Amino acid sequence: MPQDQSTGNALRDEVRARYAAAARRITAAAPAAGCCGPTDNATVLTTIDANADCCGGGSCGTAEADPFGASRYDQGDRDQLPADAVTASLGCGNPLAVADLHEGETVLDLGSGGGIDVLLSAKRVGPTGRAYGLDMTDDMLTLARSNATKAGASNVEFLKGEIEHIPLPDATVDVIISNCVINLSTDKPAVLAEAFRVLRPGGRIGVSDVVAEDRLSPAERADRGQWVGCIAGALSVTEYHDGLAAAGFTDIEITPTQQAADGMHAAIVRAAKPA
Repeated sequence: MPQDQSTGNALRDEVRARYAAAARRITAAAPAAGCCGPTDNATVLTTIDANADCCGGGSCGTAEADPFGASRYDQGDRDQLPADAVTASLGCGNPLAVADLHEGETVLDLGSGGGIDVLLSAKRVGPTGRAYGLDMTDDMLTLARSNATKAGASNVEFLKGEIEHIPLPDATVDVIISNCVINLSTDKPAVLAEAFRVLRPGGRIGVSDVVAEDRLSPAERADRGQWVGCIAGALSVTEYHDGLAAAGFTDIEITPTQQAADGMHAAIVRAAKPA
């Protein structure tokens, strides 16, 4: 269920402030220091973890040990991109491994951050396709646009807005991706309804997100981590499934992949808009 307006606004402002701070730190640091910071600088890791700026509270590690961060991407993909785009990856998975993009498709990334998924999507859909990124944070948009320029990406566009109010017309997108962002929304039914609206008939959604086991109450989820850390706001598996179905989606699959906290998991979420 959506939060009441005052609580929802406060949480949204907190999310915006945290991710704006992460973007500013990346652009100001030398070498870049994002969620995980320089791999050879333990003091930066400690500072960022204490600030809990990123999903998972700023936890960092290998893909096997930690579901958050750039370690979820193949090294070959990371090597294609500007360093700041990789450093700014604060998500819980790799939605491009879920979405199965094709040449000529139009892709929308909800909560695009520093742009890693948009830039990789642009390569997959090719010059006849297009990749949009949507983010509500000015600092992240500045970082993403800089990364697109460095990458020489001409088929991308970064939009400012909230994922509950997508600034695109109806039925204009083939694929929606997202990386650990929908759980941060305070009005998830609005996000799913908007995703359905902008998808073309036959379009699909393929996202990485955090989900809770059905046994956990909202209060128990909140005990396991902060909203801005991608834990307290996570839907249960059943809530996520029912929310997608209520928005009109079919062929719904929710597959937990790795534990993010006790009873909380990074997950792959797939669904389709009927043709």
